[in-house]
Amino acid sequence: MHSMLPPDAPALLHRQRFTVAFDYAVAFTRHAFDPANAVLAEVMTADTNGDGGAAPRPRCVAFVDLGVLAGNPTLPAGIARYFAARNDLPALVGEPRILPGGETVKNDPALIGQMHDAILGGGIDRHSYVLAVGGGAFLDAVGLAASTAHRGVRLVRMPTTVLAQNDSGVGVKSAINRNGAKNQIGTFAPPWAVVNDSAFLDSLPARDRIAGMAEAVKVALIRDAAFFEWLERSADALALFERPAVGHLIRRCAELHMRQIAEGGDPFEQGSARPLDFGHWSAHKLETVTRNHLRHGEAVAIGIALDTRYSVLAGLLPDGADLRVAVLLEHLGFRLWHPALARREADGGLAVLAGLQEFREHLGGRLTITLLAGIGRGVEVNAMDAALVEQAVGWLAAREAA
Repeated sequence: MHSMLPPDAPALLHRQRFTVAFDYAVAFTRHAFDPANAVLAEVMTADTNGDGGAAPRPRCVAFVDLGVLAGNPTLPAGIARYFAARNDLPALVGEPRILPGGETVKNDPALIGQMHDAILGGGIDRHSYVLAVGGGAFLDAVGLAASTAHRGVRLVRMPTTVLAQNDSGVGVKSAINRNGAKNQIGTFAPPWAVVNDSAFLDSLPARDRIAGMAEAVKVALIRDAAFFEWLERSADALALFERPAVGHLIRRCAELHMRQIAEGGDPFEQGSARPLDFGHWSAHKLETVTRNHLRHGEAVAIGIALDTRYSVLAGLLPDGADLRVAVLLEHLGFRLWHPALARREADGGLAVLAGLQEFREHLGGRLTITLLAGIGRGVEVNAMDAALVEQAVGWLAAREAA
């Protein structure tokens, strides 16, 4: 006979607690697929089982962003040659798979299924690798596939844009879009390693070179006044895309993003605060309503300018700081206006304000927006005044018309 607790017996509560440490390499190099360059081999460890014995040779499936091929048409063949030339690398399974990049890959869940088929069909287990070569949206999608195949296989990211090298590529998030909303389906899964190859930046279109710099301005504004001042001093060199200046921008921006993830106290974003999303509540909405006519970085630049002006209007930030930020962004090549900012709903309210509710739903819990209390110092608020947003939009419109 089974004994049963009496109905009035106190409930038993056991709390499970453990810590998992994450450690991944972020490498900066040039011409990573030159057979003489050992960086990729160094981050793809040979003794994958860690037992010191004769572990089976790991395998690797490679995915390449179609958009990267415009400036690098021989890339798939170069990847295949690199793996064939080195015996300290995993075995490459088949030819690199070419898939669409940009928001296309994030808007088509069938492509995630194709990635799963390649990963699982290629015998990629938890001791083997997925190599993703592409822009931030492409890395997002491949990251989702890699983090859900076998509950997570080793992902090596090779970002090919300024934006991906200095921000999303070094982070811990992966996602695709759903029903027109950004990043609705995703995971938190740190990569095995990140390899930033500066040679990919040489072939970027001018528009994409500029767009990636917005995240550097963002992280400088919320975390590092000295970096912001360096951006101001270096604006000419950055606008001309001079290699030393761009290299420093990418490295410092990546460092600040990694520091926030490691030391900010909420790497998997279980709370409501998202300091690294400064300027993003309106940016995400602008991307959606323009059907991605605006690049992510272009929308973020507008969002940064909007929220910086709002910070001044709300009395959080000294007058004139908004002008400094706008001038820097414009100097780098950003246009701080899009007609979608002026779009209104049937009730007369600005359409972009709907981005606040969507942002809250994405965060969960209480609305938390990062604003500025100084250059280099972010502050969290839990409400936005629609009238002040209107004024901030009007300020941007006036700058556009001037």
